[in-house]
Amino acid sequence: MQSRREWFKSSIGLGGLMITPSILTAEEIKKYNPRPLSNIVKLSSNENPYGPSERVRNAIIDSFDNACRYPYEYILELQKSLAKKHNVSLESIVITGGSNEALRVTGLAIADAGGEIVAGQPTYLALMSYAEGMGGKIKWVPVGSDKGYDLVELEKKIDDKTKMVFIANPNNPTGTLLDKNPLSKFCERASERTIVFCDEAYYDYITEENYPSMDYLVREGKDVIVSRTFSKVYGMAGLRIGYLILKPELADQLFGEYSPYGRNKIMAQTNILAVAAANEALKDSDFYSFSLKKANEEKNKIYKLLDYLDLKYIKSSTNFVFFESKKHIDDLSKEMLDKGVRVGRPFPPFYDWCRISTGTSQEVDKFINAMLEVYS
Repeated sequence: MQSRREWFKSSIGLGGLMITPSILTAEEIKKYNPRPLSNIVKLSSNENPYGPSERVRNAIIDSFDNACRYPYEYILELQKSLAKKHNVSLESIVITGGSNEALRVTGLAIADAGGEIVAGQPTYLALMSYAEGMGGKIKWVPVGSDKGYDLVELEKKIDDKTKMVFIANPNNPTGTLLDKNPLSKFCERASERTIVFCDEAYYDYITEENYPSMDYLVREGKDVIVSRTFSKVYGMAGLRIGYLILKPELADQLFGEYSPYGRNKIMAQTNILAVAAANEALKDSDFYSFSLKKANEEKNKIYKLLDYLDLKYIKSSTNFVFFESKKHIDDLSKEMLDKGVRVGRPFPPFYDWCRISTGTSQEVDKFINAMLEVYS
Protein backbone atom coordinates (compact mmCIF):
# COMPACT_ATOMS: atom_id res chain seq x y z
CA MET A 1 0.00 0.00 0.00
CA GLN A 2 1.26 3.50 -0.88
CA SER A 3 2.21 5.84 1.93
CA ARG A 4 0.54 9.23 2.07
CA ARG A 5 3.72 10.85 0.79
CA GLU A 6 4.01 8.44 -2.14
CA TRP A 7 0.35 8.93 -3.03
CA PHE A 8 0.79 12.71 -2.96
CA LYS A 9 3.85 12.56 -5.16
CA SER A 10 2.13 10.34 -7.71
CA SER A 11 -1.03 12.45 -7.70
CA ILE A 12 0.95 15.62 -8.34
CA GLY A 13 2.91 13.85 -11.05
CA LEU A 14 -0.27 12.75 -12.81
CA GLY A 15 -1.51 16.33 -12.64
CA GLY A 16 1.57 17.54 -14.46
CA LEU A 17 3.28 19.20 -11.50
CA MET A 18 6.08 16.89 -10.49
CA ILE A 19 7.32 17.08 -6.93
CA THR A 20 10.69 15.67 -7.97
CA PRO A 21 13.29 18.43 -7.88
CA SER A 22 13.92 20.42 -11.03
CA ILE A 23 17.57 19.99 -11.89
CA LEU A 24 19.61 22.96 -13.06
CA THR A 25 22.28 22.54 -15.68
CA ALA A 26 25.92 23.30 -14.87
CA GLU A 27 25.58 26.54 -16.83
CA GLU A 28 22.46 27.56 -14.88
CA ILE A 29 24.17 26.80 -11.57
CA LYS A 30 27.05 29.05 -12.62
CA LYS A 31 24.74 31.86 -13.76
CA TYR A 32 22.12 31.78 -11.02
CA ASN A 33 24.08 30.55 -7.97
CA PRO A 34 21.52 28.39 -6.12
CA ARG A 35 22.31 27.88 -2.44
CA PRO A 36 23.27 24.28 -1.57
CA LEU A 37 20.85 22.02 0.27
CA SER A 38 21.66 21.99 4.00
CA ASN A 39 20.68 19.74 6.88
CA ILE A 40 18.42 22.48 8.22
CA VAL A 41 16.54 24.18 5.39
CA LYS A 42 15.89 27.82 6.33
CA LEU A 43 12.63 28.98 4.77
CA SER A 44 11.82 31.55 7.44
CA SER A 45 13.24 34.86 6.20
CA ASN A 46 11.92 35.32 2.63
CA GLU A 47 15.45 35.16 1.23
CA ASN A 48 15.93 34.47 -2.46
CA PRO A 49 17.57 31.01 -2.74
CA TYR A 50 19.34 32.17 -5.92
CA GLY A 51 21.94 34.84 -6.41
CA PRO A 52 23.84 36.96 -6.50
CA SER A 53 23.98 36.17 -10.20
CA GLU A 54 27.24 35.43 -12.01
CA ARG A 55 27.22 38.91 -13.53
CA VAL A 56 26.74 40.53 -10.14
CA ARG A 57 29.42 38.38 -8.51
CA ASN A 58 31.89 39.42 -11.22
CA ALA A 59 30.96 43.06 -10.67
CA ILE A 60 31.64 42.66 -6.94
CA ILE A 61 35.05 41.10 -7.64
CA ASP A 62 35.93 43.91 -10.06
CA SER A 63 34.94 46.48 -7.42
CA PHE A 64 37.53 45.19 -4.92
CA ASP A 65 40.11 47.55 -6.39
CA ASN A 66 37.93 50.49 -5.31
CA ALA A 67 37.24 49.16 -1.82
CA CYS A 68 39.95 51.44 -0.44
CA ARG A 69 37.79 54.42 -1.38
CA TYR A 70 34.68 55.92 0.19
CA PRO A 71 31.55 55.03 -1.77
CA TYR A 72 30.10 58.52 -2.37
CA GLU A 73 30.87 58.99 -6.05
CA TYR A 74 29.85 55.40 -6.81
CA ILE A 75 26.56 55.89 -4.97
CA LEU A 76 25.96 58.89 -7.22
CA GLU A 77 26.15 56.65 -10.28
CA LEU A 78 23.58 54.29 -8.76
CA GLN A 79 21.33 57.21 -7.83
CA LYS A 80 21.34 58.32 -11.46
CA SER A 81 20.32 54.83 -12.62
CA LEU A 82 17.51 54.63 -10.08
CA ALA A 83 16.32 58.16 -10.80
CA LYS A 84 16.03 57.18 -14.46
CA LYS A 85 14.24 53.91 -13.57
CA HIS A 86 11.61 55.74 -11.51
CA ASN A 87 11.57 58.93 -13.61
CA VAL A 88 12.37 61.21 -10.67
CA SER A 89 15.12 63.70 -9.88
CA LEU A 90 18.48 62.60 -8.52
CA GLU A 91 17.65 64.25 -5.20
CA SER A 92 14.55 62.03 -4.89
CA ILE A 93 16.67 58.88 -4.46
CA VAL A 94 18.08 58.07 -1.01
CA ILE A 95 20.41 55.03 -0.92
CA THR A 96 20.36 53.05 2.33
CA GLY A 97 21.90 49.96 3.91
CA GLY A 98 19.05 47.69 2.86
CA SER A 99 15.44 48.86 2.99
CA ASN A 100 15.56 48.11 6.72
CA GLU A 101 17.72 51.16 7.29
CA ALA A 102 15.29 53.16 5.18
CA LEU A 103 12.38 52.00 7.32
CA ARG A 104 14.16 52.50 10.62
CA VAL A 105 15.55 55.94 9.90
CA THR A 106 12.10 57.03 8.73
CA GLY A 107 10.61 55.69 11.97
CA LEU A 108 13.17 57.68 13.94
CA ALA A 109 12.42 60.84 11.97
CA ILE A 110 8.69 60.54 12.54
CA ALA A 111 9.06 59.77 16.25
CA ASP A 112 11.40 62.74 16.58
CA ALA A 113 8.60 64.94 15.26
CA GLY A 114 6.42 63.72 18.13
CA GLY A 115 3.77 62.21 15.92
CA GLU A 116 1.69 59.10 15.53
CA ILE A 117 1.74 56.42 12.84
CA VAL A 118 -1.28 54.53 11.51
CA ALA A 119 -0.49 50.99 10.37
CA GLY A 120 -2.17 47.68 9.62
CA GLN A 121 -1.57 44.57 11.72
CA PRO A 122 0.16 42.26 11.05
CA THR A 123 2.72 43.90 8.83
CA TYR A 124 6.48 44.40 8.58
CA LEU A 125 7.49 46.11 11.82
CA ALA A 126 10.90 47.75 11.26
CA LEU A 127 9.57 51.28 10.88
CA MET A 128 7.02 51.08 13.68
CA SER A 129 9.40 49.34 16.11
CA TYR A 130 11.98 52.09 15.79
CA ALA A 131 9.35 54.81 16.09
CA GLU A 132 7.94 53.21 19.25
CA GLY A 133 11.45 52.84 20.66
CA MET A 134 11.88 56.61 20.39
CA GLY A 135 8.55 57.42 22.00
CA GLY A 136 6.30 57.38 18.95
CA LYS A 137 2.76 56.05 19.09
CA ILE A 138 1.23 53.51 16.71
CA LYS A 139 -2.47 53.22 15.92
CA TRP A 140 -2.97 49.63 14.77
CA VAL A 141 -5.74 48.57 12.42
CA PRO A 142 -6.34 44.79 12.14
CA VAL A 143 -6.32 43.31 8.64
CA GLY A 144 -9.67 42.28 7.19
CA SER A 145 -11.11 38.78 6.86
CA ASP A 146 -9.16 38.38 3.60
CA LYS A 147 -5.96 39.17 5.56
CA GLY A 148 -5.54 42.33 3.49
CA TYR A 149 -5.36 45.94 4.70
CA ASP A 150 -8.66 47.57 5.62
CA LEU A 151 -8.14 50.90 3.86
CA VAL A 152 -11.45 52.30 5.09
CA GLU A 153 -10.50 51.74 8.73
CA LEU A 154 -6.97 53.00 8.16
CA GLU A 155 -8.33 56.25 6.77
CA LYS A 156 -10.70 56.64 9.73
CA LYS A 157 -7.69 56.55 12.08
CA ILE A 158 -5.99 59.54 10.46
CA ASP A 159 -6.35 62.71 12.54
CA ASP A 160 -4.43 65.90 13.29
CA LYS A 161 -1.86 63.94 15.33
CA THR A 162 -1.07 61.50 12.52
CA LYS A 163 2.38 62.07 11.01
CA MET A 164 2.46 58.99 8.77
CA VAL A 165 0.42 56.11 7.38
CA PHE A 166 2.39 52.92 6.70
CA ILE A 167 1.42 50.53 3.88
CA ALA A 168 3.41 47.41 2.93
CA ASN A 169 2.14 46.31 -0.48
CA PRO A 170 2.40 43.41 -1.09
CA ASN A 171 2.14 42.91 2.65
CA ASN A 172 4.48 40.87 4.82
CA PRO A 173 3.58 38.36 6.36
CA THR A 174 0.22 37.90 4.61
CA GLY A 175 1.40 38.18 0.99
CA THR A 176 -1.74 40.14 0.09
CA LEU A 177 -1.93 42.71 -2.71
CA LEU A 178 -4.30 45.63 -2.51
CA ASP A 179 -6.65 46.37 -5.40
CA LYS A 180 -4.87 49.04 -7.39
CA ASN A 181 -7.67 51.59 -7.75
CA PRO A 182 -8.67 51.72 -4.05
CA LEU A 183 -4.98 51.85 -3.11
CA SER A 184 -4.25 54.74 -5.46
CA LYS A 185 -7.28 56.70 -4.29
CA PHE A 186 -6.40 56.04 -0.64
CA CYS A 187 -2.80 57.21 -1.08
CA GLU A 188 -3.91 60.30 -2.99
CA ARG A 189 -6.38 61.31 -0.28
CA ALA A 190 -4.21 60.37 2.69
CA SER A 191 -1.16 62.19 1.32
CA GLU A 192 -3.15 65.44 1.45
CA ARG A 193 -3.41 64.96 5.23
CA THR A 194 -0.19 63.22 6.23
CA ILE A 195 2.88 61.38 4.89
CA VAL A 196 2.16 58.01 3.27
CA PHE A 197 4.95 55.41 3.39
CA CYS A 198 4.64 52.56 0.85
CA ASP A 199 6.98 49.64 1.46
CA GLU A 200 7.32 47.94 -1.95
CA ALA A 201 9.97 45.35 -1.04
CA TYR A 202 8.01 42.64 -2.92
CA TYR A 203 6.74 44.80 -5.79
CA ASP A 204 8.68 42.80 -8.39
CA TYR A 205 6.71 39.63 -7.59
CA ILE A 206 3.37 41.19 -8.56
CA THR A 207 1.96 39.37 -11.59
CA GLU A 208 -1.04 41.63 -12.24
CA GLU A 209 -0.47 43.59 -15.43
CA ASN A 210 -0.05 47.36 -15.22
CA TYR A 211 -0.05 47.37 -11.43
CA PRO A 212 1.24 50.81 -10.42
CA SER A 213 4.04 51.62 -8.05
CA MET A 214 3.13 54.53 -5.82
CA ASP A 215 6.21 56.27 -7.16
CA TYR A 216 3.85 58.06 -9.57
CA LEU A 217 2.63 60.08 -6.58
CA VAL A 218 6.20 61.15 -5.85
CA ARG A 219 6.40 62.43 -9.42
CA GLU A 220 3.21 64.40 -8.74
CA GLY A 221 4.82 66.06 -5.71
CA LYS A 222 2.72 64.27 -3.08
CA ASP A 223 3.91 63.51 0.45
CA VAL A 224 4.52 59.85 -0.42
CA ILE A 225 7.63 57.77 0.31
CA VAL A 226 8.32 54.50 -1.53
CA SER A 227 10.93 52.01 -0.33
CA ARG A 228 12.58 49.35 -2.48
CA THR A 229 15.28 46.75 -1.85
CA PHE A 230 17.83 44.65 -3.71
CA SER A 231 17.45 41.89 -1.10
CA LYS A 232 14.56 39.95 -2.63
CA VAL A 233 14.27 39.39 -6.37
CA TYR A 234 17.92 40.33 -6.97
CA GLY A 235 19.18 37.83 -4.36
CA MET A 236 21.38 40.34 -2.49
CA ALA A 237 20.04 40.24 1.09
CA GLY A 238 23.51 39.90 2.59
CA LEU A 239 24.92 42.91 0.75
CA ARG A 240 22.53 45.35 2.47
CA ILE A 241 21.38 47.88 -0.11
CA GLY A 242 18.00 49.49 -0.63
CA TYR A 243 16.61 52.92 -1.38
CA LEU A 244 13.83 55.44 -0.87
CA ILE A 245 11.95 57.45 -3.49
CA LEU A 246 10.44 60.72 -2.29
CA LYS A 247 10.23 64.37 -3.31
CA PRO A 248 13.42 66.31 -2.49
CA GLU A 249 11.71 68.73 -0.09
CA LEU A 250 10.40 65.86 2.03
CA ALA A 251 13.80 64.14 1.94
CA ASP A 252 15.42 67.38 3.15
CA GLN A 253 12.91 67.61 6.00
CA LEU A 254 13.27 64.01 7.20
CA PHE A 255 16.85 63.06 6.36
CA GLY A 256 18.84 66.29 6.03
CA GLU A 257 19.75 68.36 3.00
CA TYR A 258 21.08 66.67 -0.13
CA SER A 259 24.81 66.63 -0.84
CA PRO A 260 27.11 64.44 -2.96
CA TYR A 261 28.16 62.81 0.33
CA GLY A 262 24.65 61.75 1.28
CA ARG A 263 22.07 63.15 3.66
CA ASN A 264 23.39 63.66 7.19
CA LYS A 265 20.58 61.76 8.97
CA ILE A 266 21.15 58.57 6.96
CA MET A 267 23.53 56.52 9.07
CA ALA A 268 24.97 53.56 7.18
CA GLN A 269 24.26 54.31 3.51
CA THR A 270 26.06 51.34 1.96
CA ASN A 271 29.43 50.22 0.58
CA ILE A 272 31.42 49.97 -2.64
CA LEU A 273 30.74 46.26 -3.18
CA ALA A 274 26.97 46.59 -2.70
CA VAL A 275 26.78 49.59 -5.03
CA ALA A 276 28.68 47.74 -7.77
CA ALA A 277 26.36 44.76 -7.27
CA ALA A 278 23.22 46.89 -7.45
CA ASN A 279 24.35 48.68 -10.61
CA GLU A 280 24.96 45.36 -12.35
CA ALA A 281 21.79 43.75 -11.00
CA LEU A 282 19.70 46.46 -12.65
CA LYS A 283 21.15 45.39 -16.01
CA ASP A 284 20.84 41.61 -15.48
CA SER A 285 17.34 40.98 -16.85
CA ASP A 286 18.08 37.27 -17.34
CA PHE A 287 18.59 36.63 -13.63
CA TYR A 288 15.61 38.84 -12.76
CA SER A 289 13.29 36.76 -14.96
CA PHE A 290 14.74 33.46 -13.73
CA SER A 291 14.31 34.51 -10.10
CA LEU A 292 10.64 35.36 -10.57
CA LYS A 293 9.96 32.20 -12.57
CA LYS A 294 11.44 29.94 -9.90
CA ALA A 295 9.57 31.67 -7.07
CA ASN A 296 6.28 31.13 -8.90
CA GLU A 297 7.07 27.48 -9.61
CA GLU A 298 7.74 26.75 -5.95
CA LYS A 299 4.70 28.71 -4.77
CA ASN A 300 2.53 26.56 -7.02
CA LYS A 301 3.97 23.40 -5.45
CA ILE A 302 3.25 24.77 -1.99
CA TYR A 303 -0.33 25.61 -3.02
CA LYS A 304 -0.82 22.03 -4.26
CA LEU A 305 0.40 20.66 -0.95
CA LEU A 306 -1.84 22.94 1.10
CA ASP A 307 -4.84 22.09 -1.06
CA TYR A 308 -4.16 18.40 -0.44
CA LEU A 309 -3.79 18.94 3.31
CA ASP A 310 -6.94 21.10 3.31
CA LEU A 311 -5.07 24.03 4.87
CA LYS A 312 -6.34 27.49 4.02
CA TYR A 313 -3.82 29.89 2.48
CA ILE A 314 -3.57 33.34 0.94
CA LYS A 315 -2.67 33.58 -2.75
CA SER A 316 0.61 35.43 -2.54
CA SER A 317 2.11 38.30 -4.55
CA THR A 318 5.49 37.68 -2.91
CA ASN A 319 8.12 34.94 -2.54
CA PHE A 320 6.35 33.37 0.46
CA VAL A 321 2.99 31.83 1.39
CA PHE A 322 0.94 32.52 4.54
CA PHE A 323 -1.21 29.55 5.50
CA GLU A 324 -3.49 28.46 8.32
CA SER A 325 -1.64 25.75 10.22
CA LYS A 326 -4.53 24.65 12.48
CA LYS A 327 -2.01 24.40 15.29
CA HIS A 328 0.00 26.94 17.30
CA ILE A 329 2.95 28.25 15.32
CA ASP A 330 5.34 27.45 18.18
CA ASP A 331 4.29 23.79 18.06
CA LEU A 332 4.49 23.60 14.27
CA SER A 333 7.88 25.34 14.25
CA LYS A 334 9.31 22.76 16.64
CA GLU A 335 7.87 19.82 14.70
CA MET A 336 9.16 21.16 11.40
CA LEU A 337 12.60 21.98 12.81
CA ASP A 338 12.84 18.40 14.09
CA LYS A 339 12.41 17.37 10.45
CA GLY A 340 15.03 19.81 9.18
CA VAL A 341 12.90 22.78 8.09
CA ARG A 342 12.86 26.23 9.71
CA VAL A 343 9.58 28.12 9.10
CA GLY A 344 8.50 31.69 9.85
CA ARG A 345 8.17 33.19 13.32
CA PRO A 346 4.86 34.05 15.07
CA PHE A 347 2.87 36.95 13.64
CA PRO A 348 0.42 38.08 16.32
CA PRO A 349 -2.51 37.76 16.51
CA PHE A 350 -2.40 34.90 13.97
CA TYR A 351 -0.72 32.27 16.10
CA ASP A 352 -2.30 29.43 14.10
CA TRP A 353 -0.90 30.70 10.80
CA CYS A 354 2.55 30.06 9.31
CA ARG A 355 4.68 31.92 6.76
CA ILE A 356 6.85 29.78 4.50
CA SER A 357 9.37 31.21 2.03
CA THR A 358 10.00 29.77 -1.39
CA GLY A 359 13.36 28.04 -1.68
CA THR A 360 15.12 25.97 -4.28
CA SER A 361 13.18 23.04 -5.68
CA GLN A 362 15.03 20.66 -3.35
CA GLU A 363 14.34 22.84 -0.32
CA VAL A 364 10.63 23.12 -1.03
CA ASP A 365 10.43 19.35 -1.55
CA LYS A 366 11.99 18.89 1.88
CA PHE A 367 9.32 21.21 3.31
CA ILE A 368 6.59 19.22 1.53
CA ASN A 369 7.87 15.90 2.85
CA ALA A 370 8.10 17.32 6.39
CA MET A 371 4.55 18.70 6.20
CA LEU A 372 3.19 15.37 4.97
CA GLU A 373 4.75 13.66 7.98
CA VAL A 374 3.61 16.31 10.48
CA TYR A 375 0.04 16.26 9.18
CA SER A 376 -0.19 12.49 8.63
